[in-house]
Amino acid sequence: MKKYLGILLLTLNTISCKGQSNTKPERNVGGPCEGCEATLDFKTLNLIPKSTDTLPGFNQNEPKIKITGTVFKKDGETPAKNIILYVYHVDRNGIYKPSDNPIGWEKRHGQYRRWLKTDEDGKFTFYTFRPASYPEVQEPEHIHIYIKEPNTTPYYIDSYLFKDDPILTKEKKESEKNRGGSGIVELKMKNGILTANRNIILGLNIPDYE
Repeated sequence: MKKYLGILLLTLNTISCKGQSNTKPERNVGGPCEGCEATLDFKTLNLIPKSTDTLPGFNQNEPKIKITGTVFKKDGETPAKNIILYVYHVDRNGIYKPSDNPIGWEKRHGQYRRWLKTDEDGKFTFYTFRPASYPEVQEPEHIHIYIKEPNTTPYYIDSYLFKDDPILTKEKKESEKNRGGSGIVELKMKNGILTANRNIILGLNIPDYE
């Protein structure tokens, strides 16, 4: 009798635990993405992403820039809150330079990176400096950006590119996939700082998103 009672209790406990589980499997979208795991590095660093933040090196480098934007859901109209954005770029010499004690993906992506989380209106802002192009390589200046939505694996969207960059050729512009929308921005002086705006549409031109 005790044996059967024990089996019954074990069965009920198993069913109960399953019933309490609210974890949903993450959708795997966006295709291959080397380094997208870095989108979650903020957890290892015990950081709390904010809707507005400043990348390391902002005070020490010129030209300083400010990037703003709004993240929208797939319909392109509804603001998307609590979306994690991960941005990173090279230094003024075109190098992904880590700090003296790099942690996680900083070893590959360098120290000039930060995580943001959209506010109730889907808005975000970050301050940084304009990166250089890669040394001895004809690659336009750019800022990488990855997206992490709830219950979805991280994926990359088109990098920020600068409209006035002489290396940004017509061919390069036409080769962009417009993942999340166009990443080409125009810097304009506003309140003493070069500023650009880019809105992002979740899932736009992202493989396997539907």
